[in-house]
Amino acid sequence: MPEAPSPDDVKMSLMDHLGELRTRLLRFTITVLVLGLASLLFARELYGLLMRPVLLALPPDSASLVYTSAIEEINVLMKIGLYAGVFLSTPVLLWQIWGFVAPGLYEDERKLAGPFIFFGSLAFLAGAVFCYLVLLPQMFSFLLQKEDASAIQRRLDTSRLREDDALRYLRLGQPQFAGAQARVAIGDLEAAGEGQTTETSLSLAIVPKQSVEAKERLAGLGRLTDAVRIGLSDGARERLLPVMEERVAAVKAFGERDFGQTVAHCDAAARLLGEAWPEYQADLDAVWKVERLLSVGQARSESINWTRPMLSMSEQLTLVLILELAFGVIFELPLVMMVLGMVGLVSSKFLFKYQRHAFVVCLILAAIITPTGDAVNLALMAGPMLLCYELGVLLVWLVEKRRGRRDPGAITRV
Repeated sequence: MPEAPSPDDVKMSLMDHLGELRTRLLRFTITVLVLGLASLLFARELYGLLMRPVLLALPPDSASLVYTSAIEEINVLMKIGLYAGVFLSTPVLLWQIWGFVAPGLYEDERKLAGPFIFFGSLAFLAGAVFCYLVLLPQMFSFLLQKEDASAIQRRLDTSRLREDDALRYLRLGQPQFAGAQARVAIGDLEAAGEGQTTETSLSLAIVPKQSVEAKERLAGLGRLTDAVRIGLSDGARERLLPVMEERVAAVKAFGERDFGQTVAHCDAAARLLGEAWPEYQADLDAVWKVERLLSVGQARSESINWTRPMLSMSEQLTLVLILELAFGVIFELPLVMMVLGMVGLVSSKFLFKYQRHAFVVCLILAAIITPTGDAVNLALMAGPMLLCYELGVLLVWLVEKRRGRRDPGAITRV
């Protein structure tokens, strides 16, 4: 039985190599164009999916992207189609790479084409999914959210839901249940930890958002007055007239930009509300305290988060696609190293020798690619790179060991 030809028995001229490379690149390019054109049918849906981490990191009142030219939206959709074609053509690219290096492999190694294409495509997909689910949410949260403002906003969102329930109980004529909901909300807002909101956490004299607290208190007083009016009996509603007089005075002070007097009149109106329903005054005081804390928290949140992001469609798409592509390529590193080892361009001895240098290079590349400066996102980028490098070294060592069993005299070229 004749021996299988070794890689050295396969001879091709430089022009033959260049001609084959051109043919394989042409095949890959045609595949990208065909799949890219097909992906244009779903370009908007794909764009919405890719931008989801960005939109979730934006404040709720500004969770949108803008375009700054008439053709930017069209360019974005075209770019989506092109990159989608590249991503979907990954198996074809791996197939062409394997076909290009296969003449330099042993006969039994050429049979690994299927596993190489399958695991290569799976690794590329795994890298893109890791970037989408792990890196992008962390990165955009760091870039677009202020930690203190986010913590305050979380407390405010929960407490506003309890405030709504408390006001509903008042409209149903059940102030005792309203007071219970309000006390829970007060506990949430004043609990120790990030985002704590107390009435001493904001001073109208020094915070540039003085109007916010005054406006929020006026709105809270209006909601509370309406709820009490519905809950009171018809004969007792005339007791609310003094409350309205204080509210009118508060609105006047707000119009005159006297926010201190606005707050004072609101507090006076709330006390009169308690007197209008004296048997439940403590419960009404608790609900009003929630309104005060919410107004303070909202003013504090806006004083911290005084800038608003305005992100363009094209820039954010480019950032996301570059990171997705980078992670896909990073997760391909072990298979690329294995192929280089199979054709004799690298050896496990060489890779072990320069392992520390490779770690430094990985950290530098991670620092360049990562758009943020925090250690968490740097670790999320550098960690997979280092792990993929180590896995690649292991695969090269396994290739050499297998070849050593077949041909003890085989020498790996570096």
